[in-house]
Amino acid sequence: MAMVHTGGPDGVRLHVQRLGPGRTGPATPTAVLLHGLLTDSLAAYYFTVGPGLAAAGVDVVMYDQRGHGRSERPAHGYRLDAFVGDLERLLDRLGIHGPVHLVGNCFGGTVAFQYAVRHPERVAGLSLIESEPATPAWAAKLEKLLGYTATQLSEHEADALAWIDAHHGGHTARLAKSAARLVRTTTIAEDIPSSAVLGERRIRSVRSPVLALYGADSDMAAQAPWLESLLPCSRTVVVPGHEHSVLVEVPALVLRHVLGWIGDPGGRRGMPSTAALAEVEAAS
Repeated sequence: MAMVHTGGPDGVRLHVQRLGPGRTGPATPTAVLLHGLLTDSLAAYYFTVGPGLAAAGVDVVMYDQRGHGRSERPAHGYRLDAFVGDLERLLDRLGIHGPVHLVGNCFGGTVAFQYAVRHPERVAGLSLIESEPATPAWAAKLEKLLGYTATQLSEHEADALAWIDAHHGGHTARLAKSAARLVRTTTIAEDIPSSAVLGERRIRSVRSPVLALYGADSDMAAQAPWLESLLPCSRTVVVPGHEHSVLVEVPALVLRHVLGWIGDPGGRRGMPSTAALAEVEAAS
């Protein structure tokens, strides 16, 4: 565990944890795990797929993104480019210069995809869990979500937290309280929706193999055919009976697919089709 300052005028102190297989060498793959927004932190990976990836021989880097977990919480500077810049500088500070595998859950996947657009030579593969590229539709959705959060968890914080505690337990209420503080004390709710977004031409520019995992009952699953049409080196896993929280609800399944993608990015040894994967998951 360490605090790493990313340096530069926009740099912040990031809480980083690294899990390794013990001995590493030139052939050891590195996976950087990026968590989601507001209520999330590196703990989402620490208690799900992080240890399993390390046990399988992967050099695992996890960190709390700016404003989250134990990382620094500046008052300003939460546009998507700032999160991508943190990833750029963190890898440099850690001395990781070769291509890495990026695993992103929700907003973390959006950061990972943006990084792949900017640095295609530094990405060996992408695993996007319930995530999507930053498009105008994404920005509109985040504006609505963050606006609602600002209202419910800031203007009516006590009532909202009491309801969450009663219906989802104390742990979730504590996470929501942290999210409310982040929204209340920073410009994150204004910054993220005003981030620069991608058109289809720039999305098509990504040549890294992309694995996309969705819960079948999540609204994000509907974008799978669109994303596959833009990215020839992409595959989709649709998990029946689940919504947005597939990482925490079925971590063993997610680990299996992410490990398979890291070991065979792009499915060169015969990744099955989206439909076939859905059938496999339904039977498992």
